Amino acid sequence: MEFNKVLDNCKIYEAGKPIELVVREYGVDTKDIIKLASNENPYGTSPKVYKKIQELSKNMFMYPDDSMYELKEGLASKYNVTSSNIVIGSGSDQILDFVIKAKCNENSKILMSKTTFAMYEIYGRQTGCKILKTQDDEHNLAEFEEIYKKEGADIIFLCLPNNPLGECLDRDDVYEFLSKVDKNTLIVVDGAYQEYASYKDSKKHIEPSDLIEHFPNAIYLGTFSKAYALGGMRVGYGIAQESVIKTMYKLRPPFNITTLSLAAAIEALKDEEFVSKCIELNFSEMKRYEEYAKQKGFSYINSYTNFITLKFDNKFISSEVAQSLLERGIIVRDLTGYGVNAIRITIGTNTQNTKVFQVLDEVLEELKKQENL
Repeated sequence: MEFNKVLDNCKIYEAGKPIELVVREYGVDTKDIIKLASNENPYGTSPKVYKKIQELSKNMFMYPDDSMYELKEGLASKYNVTSSNIVIGSGSDQILDFVIKAKCNENSKILMSKTTFAMYEIYGRQTGCKILKTQDDEHNLAEFEEIYKKEGADIIFLCLPNNPLGECLDRDDVYEFLSKVDKNTLIVVDGAYQEYASYKDSKKHIEPSDLIEHFPNAIYLGTFSKAYALGGMRVGYGIAQESVIKTMYKLRPPFNITTLSLAAAIEALKDEEFVSKCIELNFSEMKRYEEYAKQKGFSYINSYTNFITLKFDNKFISSEVAQSLLERGIIVRDLTGYGVNAIRITIGTNTQNTKVFQVLDEVLEELKKQENL
C-alpha cells in the first residue's frame, strides 16, 4: 500500500520509556523504579485537582464544555488577555500541529535550533516543507538571523527555555531578533517551561500579552503538563492575536480535550501556591545535580527548566550510561539521538535524587572498570 510520500522522511517521536517496560524487560520491582525521563512534576498534582476529579468522575460519559469557557477565562485573567486570544489543545503539541498546518505546505520553510523539541521537525516534515536548522546546539540568535536573511522562513520556532537542553534566551535579545522578522513569518514561542525560567531569572520571562502586542505575528504556547503536573491529562494552550486564533479554530476538532482534563486544568490553575512550591523545590534539588557534575568533572547546561543536561564529553558514552541506569530502574533520557553525548535527567524529589546519585556512582564505576579491561 502506498502512503503520502512526505511521510518517508518523517521520524517517529520516541517518548520517555514507561515504567511498565522496565518491569517487563529488566524485572525491576515497580516500587524501585524512578522515572526521570519525561520532565513530569515529581510532586504529583495539586490535592485540589485530585478532589475535583473524584467529584466529577461520574461525568465521564458526558462530552466536555466545548467552549472551554471557564478555562479560557482563567487563562485570560492570568495573562491579561481576552478569551478570544486563546485556543486550547490536547497538550501544546496539538497547537503545534495547528500552527504548521495553518502556515505550511511543500513550498514552505521552518527555522529552528539544531537541538530542540523534536515535534517541530516531525510536524513540519508531515507537510513536506523544508527544515532549516542552526549549527549550534543551543539557541544562537546570530545564526537564526543569518539563516533567516539568506533563506527566509514561514515559521520560526523558539523554545524558551529549550527542551531537551535547558538553556534560555533573555527576553530583550529575543525581542531584538523578532523586530527584524517579516510580519508574514509566524513566530512560535514555546513556553512549556516558562514558569521555571521566570522563577529563576526575570530576564528570561516572556509575558504573552506583551509578546503578541509587540509582535502580532507571534503565538505563545503554554502547557499544564510540566509545572502544573497534568502530563497525563494532556492540556495545552496557545495565546495570540484574535485573527491568528480564529485560524487555529478552523483546524481544531470538537471536544479535543476530555471532560476530566478540562476540569483538572481549571482547578490546577487556581492553585498557584502548589505550583510555586514545586518550582522552588525543583531548583533547590537542581543545585545537588550541579554539585554532583562538578565533583565528577562533567559539564552541564545551566538549566531554566525542571531537568538538567549532563554532558560526558569523552569520559563516557551517554547511551551506555542511560542503558545501565535503566537496567537498575532509573529512567533518564539519552540525547544520542539528538547528536549530543549527554543525558537529560528530570529533577526528582530529594529521596529520588539521592538514589540517582548512588546508582549513577555505581554505573560510572562499573563502566570505568569495563574500559580498563
